[in-house]
Amino acid sequence: MSVTAPQGFVATGVAAGVKESGALDVALVAGPSNAVAAAVFTRNRAAAAPVELSRGQLARRQDMRAVVLNSGCANAATGPGGLADARAMVNAAASAVGCSHEQVLVCSTGGIGKPLPTKEVVQGVMAAGERLATSPEAGTLAARAIMTTDTVPKESTFAAAGFSVGGMAKGAGMVRPDMATMLVVLTTDAIADSATLDTALRAAVDESFHALNIDGCPSTNDTVIVLASGASGVAPDVTELTDAVAAVCWDLANQLARDAEGAGRVVMIDVVGAETDAVAREAGRLVADSALVKSAFFGGDPNWGRLLGALGATDLKFDPNEFGVAYDGIDIARDGVAVAHDADALHAAIASGDFIVTMTIGTGPGAARVITTDLTPEYVTFNAEYS
Repeated sequence: MSVTAPQGFVATGVAAGVKESGALDVALVAGPSNAVAAAVFTRNRAAAAPVELSRGQLARRQDMRAVVLNSGCANAATGPGGLADARAMVNAAASAVGCSHEQVLVCSTGGIGKPLPTKEVVQGVMAAGERLATSPEAGTLAARAIMTTDTVPKESTFAAAGFSVGGMAKGAGMVRPDMATMLVVLTTDAIADSATLDTALRAAVDESFHALNIDGCPSTNDTVIVLASGASGVAPDVTELTDAVAAVCWDLANQLARDAEGAGRVVMIDVVGAETDAVAREAGRLVADSALVKSAFFGGDPNWGRLLGALGATDLKFDPNEFGVAYDGIDIARDGVAVAHDADALHAAIASGDFIVTMTIGTGPGAARVITTDLTPEYVTFNAEYS
């Protein structure tokens, strides 16, 4: 179960004809009349119409009843017409759920620069409104309806002390922090006001989705939304709520990495010794941007010089003489120079499959984990195809 696991939520997904394949392409998630929301959006300056509209909705009020999503068309780089199309989705969802149009958030994902087939989408939203359900199957239909190049739906739940959090996500390529080509809808039956919900969400996103870097390319449509129904009757403090939301976000972020386009390995980059956790996370993200580093990951090549070179090419301040690297716990560099190690054991450890790279960048208390993948020929071939 995902978004329908917490009490008070219904969802479904339908095929509206946005995708030529006939696959599911419109999803609707709805909560009770007292639901509140918070969201984190892309920082891409070319943000898509649904992002701009949803930002405006949340700026005016935080009591949100529904999220409507479509896949197969990003409704990005579509001008004033794109905003009108996003509003049409919002209006249709409001009618389907029975709420004000100001209480609906909207998301789209797919190809950029193509107009949304609004008539079909609106019809799909109305059809979804008639099929909303609380069942696990309904939640999975919604998760499937937001997929693009994903090969599997991504769902997660977490049972906390008296309340729960559920979530669904999509994303397999064009994924980089701040945000990534991802749409995420989270639900919780905890009692929380909008400020607490926003604090918990931003903290959870920082250590999960903002720590995910597949191919160094942030998108135009990235959105993570959380709705709280309060149906459990439990009001956790902000730490409890953050931990529960973060557990679902981290699980979904890992699922996104494992389903990344063409990826052969998931690589965790643990950064330690930074001035702060935020600096450590940024260091990991910047290193994961390097095509040379990710190519070495593909080949199972423990070339720590590529890590040092990638970090040194950034504006992040660190002392190269304090730099160290370990692969799966085997130290290969310390204090900026190579150290003796069992090369055969090292190559055997990372010859195939996933591994962990620990990167020391100083002597400070800051630490963070970044999730990335290797750069494969399959990724290049997939993304070189005409779309």
